[in-house]
Amino acid sequence: MHPETGAIALVGSGEYLPVMTELEGKLLQAGIARGKKNTFVQLPTAAGQESEKSLTRWRDLGADQGERLGTEVIYLPIYSRQDAFQQDLVELIADAGLIYFSGGDPHHMALTLKDTPVWGAIETAWRSGSSLGGCSAGAMAFGEEIISIRKSHAMPGLNILPKFQVIPHYDRFLGWIPDQIASHIISAKEGMYLFGIDDETALVRENENSPWRVWGERKVHVLSGLPTRSYIANEELSL
Repeated sequence: MHPETGAIALVGSGEYLPVMTELEGKLLQAGIARGKKNTFVQLPTAAGQESEKSLTRWRDLGADQGERLGTEVIYLPIYSRQDAFQQDLVELIADAGLIYFSGGDPHHMALTLKDTPVWGAIETAWRSGSSLGGCSAGAMAFGEEIISIRKSHAMPGLNILPKFQVIPHYDRFLGWIPDQIASHIISAKEGMYLFGIDDETALVRENENSPWRVWGERKVHVLSGLPTRSYIANEELSL
């Protein structure tokens, strides 16, 4: 009997790039092993307010990754809340091996998807074995709350991971805006897990009964909710 949920990955950066082929391939194969299709659903929702050139770039990168992985790529043009109610797009999500959100604005992603048929289909697929990935904005939006790196205030996330907050690109942001990052750590809410995930690095869980494990060449940093420390590849975090 398969675990209730599929694998899930919170990725600091690098979606669809060759450096992430191994991770995305493992996530895809995990879904297939649970009876899902060899399909890679790619959602650029977080970039929905960006230019057509930017959206085309995401689509092309995803297509290239799909070719490297030998899978059918399904690019879902869900840029606005109206798009997230289109039944023809909802039907493409069911039984995908991997459903993956790329980067952009996590606030836009959460506001676009919350309480929509598309998000309902994604959550249903994940809870029945499809793998789910979120990179950068995607990783941020999966949590209970999205921290305010670019906005003036925090806002609710999609809450597929209760008590989670994520800072992606952590190693890069620490160099760019160290004071702002430090203020987030100091003001972290009690009972909330705050993770900093470096570029080209991910925090991955195989199913809801598994520990979280670090993947990649850099680090995942526990900033609040557990004893503060940094973890390297293959180290486990038990929450």
